[in-house]
Amino acid sequence: MSSTEADHYPLLLQQAAALVDNEPDLIAKMANLSALIYHSLPQVNWAGFYIMRDNELVLGPFQGQVACVRIPVGKGVCGTAVATGQTQRIADVHAFPGHIACDAASESELVIPVRHRGQILAVLDIDSPVLERFSATDQQALEQLVQLLEQSIE
Repeated sequence: MSSTEADHYPLLLQQAAALVDNEPDLIAKMANLSALIYHSLPQVNWAGFYIMRDNELVLGPFQGQVACVRIPVGKGVCGTAVATGQTQRIADVHAFPGHIACDAASESELVIPVRHRGQILAVLDIDSPVLERFSATDQQALEQLVQLLEQSIE
């Protein structure tokens, strides 16, 4: 991502903070953040959340093509983010062991765990049809967006 593109992150984070501030409903917050990311970031074909339910990830609010509904912990990029508790920034999803191809057009992916009281309650998942789409700058800014969401959870 060029420095010009990185310059838009402060505004994106301001918008994200305004969307989650004083809103008690987690699903509403996730829905608006999904739309914000999807419509703000170039070269993104899917942005949304998977929510932990009965020890598996279940599709939550998103923007983009239809998606896998359930993902087991430890499977695919999203399940790996939950199993490791770490952000997954994958340059080429087809080279990722156990990748789940919900959309064949996706080439790279960024998945960030969302925590509440020390437990992972969801993941933010962003896909791109471009190899190596997500930079360290993207990861850092989107992790800050997730922190805003985490801090807003009551």
